[in-house]
Amino acid sequence: MSRRDKTLLIKTQKPIWPQRGQTKKHIMANTYSQIFYHVVFAVRNREALITASIKDELYKYITGVINNQKQVLFIINGMPDHVHLLLNCKPDVNLSNLVKEIKEHSTKFINDKKIIPGKFHWQGGFGAFSVGKRHIPYVLDYIKNQEEHHKKKTFKVEYLEYLQENEIEFKEEYLFDFHEN
Repeated sequence: MSRRDKTLLIKTQKPIWPQRGQTKKHIMANTYSQIFYHVVFAVRNREALITASIKDELYKYITGVINNQKQVLFIINGMPDHVHLLLNCKPDVNLSNLVKEIKEHSTKFINDKKIIPGKFHWQGGFGAFSVGKRHIPYVLDYIKNQEEHHKKKTFKVEYLEYLQENEIEFKEEYLFDFHEN
């Protein structure tokens, strides 16, 4: 390449560094991400309160909470004592805050509508496991088939396996809340 060609090339390229009056913010590229989470949380004391009669209404409500937070829900399903979600979250989302919003709003929804006898509460905390794109079909199938899966394993066994498979350190005495109602 001749010196003239190099000079022409340099003049026609967009500047790498900010020009006078610009900040780096003006020339940085967009952010692109795919962050998938498999989130699991349980009803307090693992009570079987998410019955068939409230399941669809509750799941629609939770879907709305997630949509209002501008995150993407791929699937929601679970059992009467716990819920599984597969989420695609933006990089600026605080997952703890998102789950807190889901749990707070859905608790209020259930209690305000009085769709179960007594007060409804979720257990404190949650499990969240990152999911690679190639594992999405497996997780979707797993969540979709919760009823079949739990004919073979209890929630507690399942949850402990997830923690161990993902090499998450835990103290068993803090995994499950049990409160007097």
